[in-house]
Amino acid sequence: MSNSYEKRLLRVISYIHDNPGGDLSLDTLADVAAMSRFHWHRVFTGMMGKTAAQVTREIRMHRAACWLVQQDWSVADIAARVGYPNVGSFTRVFGEEYGLSPVAFRNRGDLTGSLPEPHEGDYPMYPVDVETHPDRPLAALHHKGSYLEIGEQFQKAGTIIAARGMLPAMRGMVGLYYDDPTSVPEPELRSLAGVLLADGTEVPDVMEDVTADGGRFAVLHFTGPYAGLKAAYDYLYGKYIPEHGLELRDAPAMEIYLNGPQDTPPDELKTEVCAPIV
Repeated sequence: MSNSYEKRLLRVISYIHDNPGGDLSLDTLADVAAMSRFHWHRVFTGMMGKTAAQVTREIRMHRAACWLVQQDWSVADIAARVGYPNVGSFTRVFGEEYGLSPVAFRNRGDLTGSLPEPHEGDYPMYPVDVETHPDRPLAALHHKGSYLEIGEQFQKAGTIIAARGMLPAMRGMVGLYYDDPTSVPEPELRSLAGVLLADGTEVPDVMEDVTADGGRFAVLHFTGPYAGLKAAYDYLYGKYIPEHGLELRDAPAMEIYLNGPQDTPPDELKTEVCAPIV
């Protein structure tokens, strides 16, 4: 596919993320892409591997899941903010995506997904291992703002790789998170969406060649929706690392995604949360 198609797809993805409650019909997205309505959907599906309706729904439901956890807005308000003025329709679609009603999802609290039940103190418990990792060369896009909204950059990164016929060289997705969200204002949070490529693969010119430094890490194994990762970080940094006498080193936290929302239900998403240690 030409660079023109790649740019049009990236423009559409940005538009969906920026307007979750707006008109995201095929006609509107075709206009954003500046393409004929007769051909736009085939191009999008061919390049993304999913229909525009599927991608739009995933983005809307992810945004809703984050708001259910982070905000005290009513379910009706959240439904409207992601383009569902009818609460019943929103509840049905959210349930299909997450396996729970919006109210049940919110009431689950720390969103531990399908993890085991044992709790100690105020922290849900997670399996953690100490591992040594190699350096990881990445083709990357930078993100600034809420960590829960880095998904837009990951989608753009995947789109670039797919549009350039590089999917056979793709070895996974890695996120780097440079700031502590409890001490840095949300608009100033810095992170990076990275694609791990096979050795010797040239990084696309619109992406940055970045190396995620290896070394020793305390690796927490998390299963569940990305909206629940905060509880995992609280356990890793607030309990496991102090109790085991581990010393953190000056490097960003890293997330390694073992599967992805494009083909995995939210409760089955597997993420390794890696805290760099001496």
